[in-house]
Amino acid sequence: MTNPLLARTDLPLFADIRPEHVGPAVTELLAEANAALDKVTGDTVPADYDAMSAVLDVATERLGRAWGAVGHLNSVADNPALRAAYNESLPLVTEFHTRLGADERLYAKYKAIATSPAAKALNPARQRALSNAMRDFVLGGAELQGAARERYAAIQDRQAALSQLFSEHVLDATDGFTYYTTEAELAGVPDDVKASTRAAAEADGQAGHKLTLHLPNYLPVMQYGENRALRERLYTAYSTRASDLGKPEVDNTAVMKELLALRQEEAKLLGYANFAEVSLVPKMADNPAEVIDFLRDLARRARPYAEKDLAELRDFARTELGLADLQAWDQAFASEKLKERRYAFSDQEVKPYFTETKVLEGLFGIIETLFEVNIRPDSAPVWHPTVRFFRIERAGQLVGQFYLDPYARPGKRPGAWMDDVRGRWARPEGTTQTPVAHLVCNFASPVNGKPALLTHDDVTTLFHEFGHGLHHMLTKVNDVGVAGISGVEWDAVELPSQFMENFCWEWQVLKHLTAHVDTGEPLPQALYDKMTAAKNFQSGMQTLRQVEFSLFDMRIHAEPGSEDRVQAVLDDVRDEVAVMKAPPFNRFQHGFSHIFAGGYAAGYYSYKWAEVLSADAWSAFEETGTLNPETGRRYREAILEAGGSRPALDSFKAFRGREPRIDALLRHQGMA
Repeated sequence: MTNPLLARTDLPLFADIRPEHVGPAVTELLAEANAALDKVTGDTVPADYDAMSAVLDVATERLGRAWGAVGHLNSVADNPALRAAYNESLPLVTEFHTRLGADERLYAKYKAIATSPAAKALNPARQRALSNAMRDFVLGGAELQGAARERYAAIQDRQAALSQLFSEHVLDATDGFTYYTTEAELAGVPDDVKASTRAAAEADGQAGHKLTLHLPNYLPVMQYGENRALRERLYTAYSTRASDLGKPEVDNTAVMKELLALRQEEAKLLGYANFAEVSLVPKMADNPAEVIDFLRDLARRARPYAEKDLAELRDFARTELGLADLQAWDQAFASEKLKERRYAFSDQEVKPYFTETKVLEGLFGIIETLFEVNIRPDSAPVWHPTVRFFRIERAGQLVGQFYLDPYARPGKRPGAWMDDVRGRWARPEGTTQTPVAHLVCNFASPVNGKPALLTHDDVTTLFHEFGHGLHHMLTKVNDVGVAGISGVEWDAVELPSQFMENFCWEWQVLKHLTAHVDTGEPLPQALYDKMTAAKNFQSGMQTLRQVEFSLFDMRIHAEPGSEDRVQAVLDDVRDEVAVMKAPPFNRFQHGFSHIFAGGYAAGYYSYKWAEVLSADAWSAFEETGTLNPETGRRYREAILEAGGSRPALDSFKAFRGREPRIDALLRHQGMA
């Protein structure tokens, strides 16, 4: 059998990878990596950065690429056979990386490099990579001995399995809900959504309309559906996904409890008071108290605006919609109606102008203008017919490539994300490896032969993920450990993504980003004016919602024993922060994949932290012009090209010439 996961091709052979390839490939690649580890820690390889990289990094990067392809398919093309193959190999891969990160022999060689006179002669990027490596050895348990060392390894293995299980439960609970409904019950729901749900029902051989919990389906019903009982049915199903109120086989209650307990145990083994302290070691924030103070300060500033938002919404719902007791399943519906009344503007009104084709054309135009590159269609094996592949060039030279997987479908994890296929690297063999990225969204698919239509939120999401992608692909750093997003502090990694969102509100941008699906006309200025007037609608409530999630995340990871009181901590945070309380049955935490399966544990605050940086960075473009190439070049060189080769604060100061300020964020959100 020719195994595509072992092929030494430039790009993964996604179309050829099958579940039966996973086990044999992982076995062979782990054997290679283990042999490389033994060799590099022996006497034949000197304590020299390049010599060690030529042996160990080459082997581990090959393993990482193949395993990354399997993990990616597990996220976007899940099926029982692939899931089983992935879960069978996951403990083996986890065990290797845990052992690698704690190998005393390897740690000793790195210490020898770090303390040698030659270390001072290393270039800044390599010094940063070396410093990160030394820190990560300590966090990886390299200084633990005996039983503590063994327990640490067991904890890593179990955490990896639990995170995967959490993700599977959310996916299965989301895919597991179906409700067939009638045309009458969908009163108020937009026609394009009804066309999609009708087609989905027909595909199942059913009459009427098929509703699911996938967001392109769920959100429009919550936002526009006039049937209150239907909204309550969907809200209840969505907010209890993977919880004790659903099917026991996909309940995440025990998974969360065990994960939190293991994280606290890991922290104790490493000499920290709690897991939040461990999480913050490689981040910009110094300690949990600093983060909690930041979040509470933001909540204090936003609360007056949020209370005003809610009072207005309740008054409108009571007097105009006959909803005397505004409930959680009414909030999106009442908010949309209030926005339409106040600004004569509806999200649905702008949607026909945002065809996927035109949005991508406009997005690529911005990137090409500001960052002096060209984006071209390219070809590569893909995992689904709707996936596309592109290349980025500068002056005819390849800079990076990316896959774009835009549409929601069964078996695909909810949400949107950027992931790396490979990083930029001056390889020991003498070639420069260019970066490749995955850009994944969950938009509604095209219907009736027309281009896919995006909401303005969808457009913002697309720009956000492209910001991550540009950070990964436009780097000029040649050390793979600090190239692109690698080595960037987690609470700064959202800077380039949130920065890109700002373009979605600029008239000079939007008029080139829009073309009505039927007429081809760009977005009218009058409609744009209504959009911008409504931009900060309920921004106080939205800010408090993000603070609620962030504070809950930080507290359950900073308070030992929280595994026994997850709901109590969330209730406590809601009492402190939220202006509109969630119903008692709401189990938001059971689907909070960011912190239980996505690497954001004690790090969800990063979105608000980095928003301060991104808003302040954007203010530089407000000063010089949105599409000013000179400002774009400075931003590219200071932030994107530098990647993780220096502290994020240094990169920010190199661009802005000063430390970040919160003023721009508050001003942008109408809370100055």
